[in-house]
Amino acid sequence: MAAITRQLDAGDAGLGQWLRADPAYVQADINAGRMLACGNLGLNFAETEALLKPLQPLFGDAGFPISAPVPERWYLQLPLGARLPAFADPEQALGDDLYDHLPQGTEGRQWRALLNEAQILLHNHPINAERRARGLLPANSVWFWGAGLLPDHVQMTAQQVLSDASDLAGLARLAGVDLGPARRGWAGEQSRSGSLLIDLRGLRDASVLEADWLLPALVCLAEGRFERLRLDFADGIGLVLTSRQHWRFWRRALGHWQHG
Repeated sequence: MAAITRQLDAGDAGLGQWLRADPAYVQADINAGRMLACGNLGLNFAETEALLKPLQPLFGDAGFPISAPVPERWYLQLPLGARLPAFADPEQALGDDLYDHLPQGTEGRQWRALLNEAQILLHNHPINAERRARGLLPANSVWFWGAGLLPDHVQMTAQQVLSDASDLAGLARLAGVDLGPARRGWAGEQSRSGSLLIDLRGLRDASVLEADWLLPALVCLAEGRFERLRLDFADGIGLVLTSRQHWRFWRRALGHWQHG
């Protein structure tokens, strides 16, 4: 994913192997350090540039130059032959004891040391002191994840994608699919040709999901503006509704039909 989003952000991912080193907020408690936020800390470009200055010699001397084409996504460029440990995605580590998700083994030792040194540099950074004084989360750590090379090709069944998420946007761009933001108040807009994928993973208000997305989609389905509506949920549940299903209340119960 690091290479995929790097290509979206900077267009140069084909130059090497990449690793995300996203800004993160870690809070220490009695028994552990817990990552409570990663990536979207509300940093601006000036803050990001200032935070990167002490990190650049740290990672540069290790052979992993750091850069941030956008404030919420930081990258390390790695040598093509670099042997890497397994890195945990942020979703796995959020809210948990960081120790359980750090890269392990001999290959992970260097990365644990780099993370520790980065945390020391960021903890003492004046930008973070200013952010704390304003009631904002400090970027007092980084989180390594998503290592790899840019894929040779990406295929996608959808012909148009509406998403504000960098992972899906990066994949859509590589697949040559039309890409746009997930606009609020969608009213059954169809793709110019073929299927349309709308990404609502970031939406947390159920009333907005219902009023602005689901109900308009069901109306358009009933009107025959499209033939099928597929809903995929994060817990693995999936539903497929077709334009003819609004007639199903005329059907007899299956058991009665079989014996009737």
